[in-house]
Amino acid sequence: MKKTVTLLLLMCSTLLYGQQKLINNANALAEKVEAKTIEWRHDIHQNPELSNREFKTAEKIANHLKSLGIEVQTGVAHTGVVGILKGGKPGPVIGLRADIDALPVTERGDLPYKSIVKSTYNGVETGVMHACGHDTHIAMLMGVAEVLSKMKNDLSGTVKFIFQPAEEGAPPNEEGGAKLMVEEGVLKNPDVDVVFGMHISSDTPVGEIEYKSGGLLAAADRFVIKVKGVQSHGSAPWNSVDPIVTSAQIINGIQTIVSRSAELTNEAAVITVGMIKGGVRNNIIPEEVEMIGTIRTLDIGMQDLIHERLRSVATNIAISMGAVAEVTIQKFTPVTYNDPALTAKVEPWLNEVTGEGKSRIVKAVTGAEDFAFYANEVPSFFYFVGGCPLGEDPKKAAPHHTPDFRVDDAGMLTGVKAMLNLTIKYMNEPLK
Repeated sequence: MKKTVTLLLLMCSTLLYGQQKLINNANALAEKVEAKTIEWRHDIHQNPELSNREFKTAEKIANHLKSLGIEVQTGVAHTGVVGILKGGKPGPVIGLRADIDALPVTERGDLPYKSIVKSTYNGVETGVMHACGHDTHIAMLMGVAEVLSKMKNDLSGTVKFIFQPAEEGAPPNEEGGAKLMVEEGVLKNPDVDVVFGMHISSDTPVGEIEYKSGGLLAAADRFVIKVKGVQSHGSAPWNSVDPIVTSAQIINGIQTIVSRSAELTNEAAVITVGMIKGGVRNNIIPEEVEMIGTIRTLDIGMQDLIHERLRSVATNIAISMGAVAEVTIQKFTPVTYNDPALTAKVEPWLNEVTGEGKSRIVKAVTGAEDFAFYANEVPSFFYFVGGCPLGEDPKKAAPHHTPDFRVDDAGMLTGVKAMLNLTIKYMNEPLK
């Protein structure tokens, strides 16, 4: 019995030593590829492309993966790229995901790699900018692919690199993003056991990682309210049923749903009207007004409640003013859910990357991420990587999706090392 225990301890020690040797090698290679990773990021930042139009970005990614000897699939979910790297030993199949699209935002600031790209979005001419850090996600995963390709023979399993388009949402009347990638079989052939994803954060200090078990990011739903009234001359409003005034009352009314109907001690919720269209002239009361907005929830029961209350409040306010309100609600993105067992497993691994205290649990975020569609299919883990320059106040960082958004190149090495650490350790210690 004593000999058996000693033998088992020796085997465990040998395995741990071998794993740590792999990690050390991966970290050393990550440091060597850091300069290239930053160079890729700058090039991608200067040449952003909108959702489902990431043609040159996809070509750059595919060419890089092919140069590493990785099997490549292109045209997945329109412009997605998938790379498959089979290790020299048997083991789990691990998906690593990066989103690749930019936003219709005109960049400010004076970065030497600032975007000056112009395009058209929803019929409006606009600048195009990586205003959410997807340029860093691409570059980091390209760096991870380069490192792992050099360690191929020592890897116990298969890595599937998922470069996903349209995370910010497909253009009107198009499909796209993670949902379409899943539908087209990105988690099959070979079947993926687990997926890891990361997102850089402008208000998290460089070198730090943030995460949460369970619901991390909110479900995102889109609503449209069409208010139909009676048109009239602006000088005689008594002849109208004014859809603009009715819409104003509806906007005020739906703000009470979260404050008075949602049990906010359980989870956060948000209702925002982001667009309102109605009228063509100052002295004409129009016949119709359209409002478009978003609902963010972290709880399915609360999501159902808010949908029901939104329909009821909008419809009944309109009736009270003699108008008609038609409410349409579309579910777009589910809650991004970190598998609790997987989260518990990876927590110490992240601390090894950042140092104790620099990988920490945070509260849920009302932003949304279509990474949720992978997490709905297989155990998954999504985390935030710090991009706020050291010495700057994270509270003063420009938010994502704004013209002044920026993240520090120095944060990307932590992201690369974290993804390498999760991949190699999971290969040797998968979920039971």
